[in-house]
Amino acid sequence: MSRDLGRHDTPGKQQGLTAIHAPAIVGCMNKKDFSLLTELLSQTTAPFREDRVRDVAIKALQQNTVPYFMDPAGNVIIGANNKSEYLKKIKTRCDEPVRLFIAHMDHPGFHGKRWLDNGRLQIKWHGGSPVKHLHGADLYVTDGETFFTTAALRKVQLVMGKWAIHTAELVFSARVFKEQRRPAARKLYGSFRFRKPWWLRGKRLYTNAADDLCGVFAILHTAIKLYKGGHASNVPFLGLLTRAEEVGFVGVVAHFELGWLQQHTRPLVAVSLEASRTLPGAHIGKGPVVRLGDRRTVFHANSLKVLSDVAEKALKGKHQKRIMDGGTCEATAATVYGFPVVGISLPLGNYHNQGYEGGEDCLKPGGPAPEFVHMDDINAELKLCKAMMRPGLNWQQPWSVQHHRLIRNMRQYLSFLK
Repeated sequence: MSRDLGRHDTPGKQQGLTAIHAPAIVGCMNKKDFSLLTELLSQTTAPFREDRVRDVAIKALQQNTVPYFMDPAGNVIIGANNKSEYLKKIKTRCDEPVRLFIAHMDHPGFHGKRWLDNGRLQIKWHGGSPVKHLHGADLYVTDGETFFTTAALRKVQLVMGKWAIHTAELVFSARVFKEQRRPAARKLYGSFRFRKPWWLRGKRLYTNAADDLCGVFAILHTAIKLYKGGHASNVPFLGLLTRAEEVGFVGVVAHFELGWLQQHTRPLVAVSLEASRTLPGAHIGKGPVVRLGDRRTVFHANSLKVLSDVAEKALKGKHQKRIMDGGTCEATAATVYGFPVVGISLPLGNYHNQGYEGGEDCLKPGGPAPEFVHMDDINAELKLCKAMMRPGLNWQQPWSVQHHRLIRNMRQYLSFLK
């Protein structure tokens, strides 16, 4: 049972523009798809507290008869009903590679540590955060079911590198606990709170956590379209919705450590879907980014060539290409484990709720702010994911055209080499 959030709307419900008006605003996305997107964006989440996002994802998969199961770490695997089907898919002898789409269900946030008194809670932050204008910032607090009206940030201590919150205190209104017992501190979690869990301003979509719930949506959308009608049991697709990415890729590493993927005999390419900090050459509203790498590493050249060629055909003039080195992503983890990997990114405003680009509900530059993405970019990303699943893409010899051009050019100059 949710408590009144005052001027804020209750997380866990669709807010802002109702889904029935979506087609006029969001272009090619239909009402059902827009409803799923906004339902995901309306959920609370933090590292290790992804239950509400997971539950929405599973409900959508069940309603559309898409196979799924959960691995021992609590990651959601899409495209197989169990481990046996998963292993069969990656061991089937075929030149057509399995595309493993990866996105994470968490967003930076805090866990409660202990009560200091009846109105003050000590918290530990997990993941990135703003580091300016934090005193008095408004945070939502939940145990996954109950929400509290007011919680103001105080006594913030930053991590050693000064890039995120380490610990802090939350100060509640005294009336919060008059009607119920005080909840256990360690059951509580939350993050920054803005006017609504999501809202549209033109085609700009503001939300608490575009990173990476938009990626989760893209994987669910792709899976639902592939399995529509139940005729895609052998489709070379797997989805992996992971936990605790924001604290060092914990969920995806736990999955890799199971050793299941290392048993693949069929070609495999991992596709990391992210919302990544906007940078010069990767602008919001100009299309999704063919991500050439992140802060740690460049990605797999041959697979990137396929992705780039697909983007040129599916999104000619409506996509971008760049190394998105504003942060790292799960593609780095996949690279560490030896898997070929590519990335698709939505250019993201106010990365990790830091007011880099400003906009609505950003009271001061660099202070807490809602993230935002562009609906045209989301729609184009869905189109690109669909195109990546087309059979017969040139995975075996992606550079063959360039190879022939180089040979033809070299032959023109043979006489100069003698």
